[in-house]
Amino acid sequence: MTALIPASVFEADTVPIHDALNLTNGGALARIVLSGQIYSLRITRAGKLILTK
Repeated sequence: MTALIPASVFEADTVPIHDALNLTNGGALARIVLSGQIYSLRITRAGKLILTK
């Protein structure tokens, strides 16, 4: 299920917005690399995001 984001969010903010389900390819886990370090982004059953190193 994708939530609708009001257009005003896009117009007022220049910070990139990424859909977590796209980052995880519809799953619950994605790996993110920053400066050679690997982080895990997890979507919990409650719909919360957890980022761990």
